[in-house]
Amino acid sequence: MPARQSRPELAKARGEGLLEIGEAARASGVSAKRIRHYEAIGLMPSAQRSLANYRLYSEADLHRLRFIQRARSLGFDMARIRTLLGLWDDPGRSSAEVRREVQAHIDALQAQIHSLQAMQQSLQQLARHCQGDQRPDCPILEELSACAKARTP
Repeated sequence: MPARQSRPELAKARGEGLLEIGEAARASGVSAKRIRHYEAIGLMPSAQRSLANYRLYSEADLHRLRFIQRARSLGFDMARIRTLLGLWDDPGRSSAEVRREVQAHIDALQAQIHSLQAMQQSLQQLARHCQGDQRPDCPILEELSACAKARTP
């Protein structure tokens, strides 16, 4: 049976610089709900627990939460964040591995940008053909309807 980690009393834990989940949420900019989610899916290690069973977070935990938050703000999905965390945790990693992950994300973003630009151009063309007046006929609706009919078996 593995040795149990000691569970500090809350006041002692705070004295050691550990934070409860609400405090960790404020300090990291990640909601408590999301912190619990990250723990549940394995992006965060299981939190230490006080004698009263409160989750406790260290400065290293906050640093990891901020890493995840920044990666999310750059559009990385959870799978790629997991990979990046693995690389971050591995002191033997090569920067080439990290760069490959980032380049793959850049390529995916570029494909999304092209797709969005194509949608924008199609919509602009449809809008140019619409008079935008009080008449009921509308080339935008006609075009959307024509596409819907073409796909119906």
